[in-house]
Amino acid sequence: MNKLTHLSDAGEARMVDVSAKPATLRKAIAEARVRVSADTLTLVREGTAPKGDVLSTARIAGIMAAKKTPELIPLCHPLALSQVQVDLALEEGLIVVTSSVTTTGPTGVEMEAMTAASVAALTLYDMLKSAEKGIVIETVRLLSKEGGRSGIYEAPALSAPTTPATRRRVSPAVPAASPRAKAKPQDLLALRPRAGAAAADSQRREHLRAFLRDHSLQVTSFAAKAGLSPNVVYGYLRGQTRRLDEAAETALARAAGVSRKTLFGED
Repeated sequence: MNKLTHLSDAGEARMVDVSAKPATLRKAIAEARVRVSADTLTLVREGTAPKGDVLSTARIAGIMAAKKTPELIPLCHPLALSQVQVDLALEEGLIVVTSSVTTTGPTGVEMEAMTAASVAALTLYDMLKSAEKGIVIETVRLLSKEGGRSGIYEAPALSAPTTPATRRRVSPAVPAASPRAKAKPQDLLALRPRAGAAAADSQRREHLRAFLRDHSLQVTSFAAKAGLSPNVVYGYLRGQTRRLDEAAETALARAAGVSRKTLFGED
């Protein structure tokens, strides 16, 4: 186990001295998963929650929180953040928050990314608590980080939950066509596929993963070259979304310099 750098030899908490470290590109992506009922998810999707625009409010709260991290976490260094992005996606029984933070500096931005995801999740609770008191923030974790002496880290995929609550459909009271008419594109990716379709989707996902590995492509830079948020690509690779839309697949293929069929193993 590595030594805890925030402790002195006397066991006292301290801020690590990073003055001798060079300023390098640092990136981190974090996730928070907020479990809600089908009825609450419908309020969010249709924009009819009592407090108003739930997703936009949570997104802005997350961005603000990332910039306030050193004021909330005592031993964090104040950093000039280059970019903070917070995305929210509706899945079956879940609102998934993904935050991405970038800086050029002497230390990483893992805490900024996790603070953004955490505060966005807390804001979701605040915006929706009048509709449901039993909302659960069940996961806050680092998905990936790049830069610095420790290099690249990618978290393992979460096991799919199997509780009865997670098997409920998103909105039983709404006809099947209704969510498609009102949902945003990222929401549609969360609909459960049939078993055969799921197997095909998994094969396409693994082929993309293998392509990235074989060509030594990093997700963050690859997504940026395609004009996409890295959260979109990470979400797909981790199985959080079923399938990318045609425009996103085309953009990735163009960035890779190959056809869509080659990139996703359909040759």
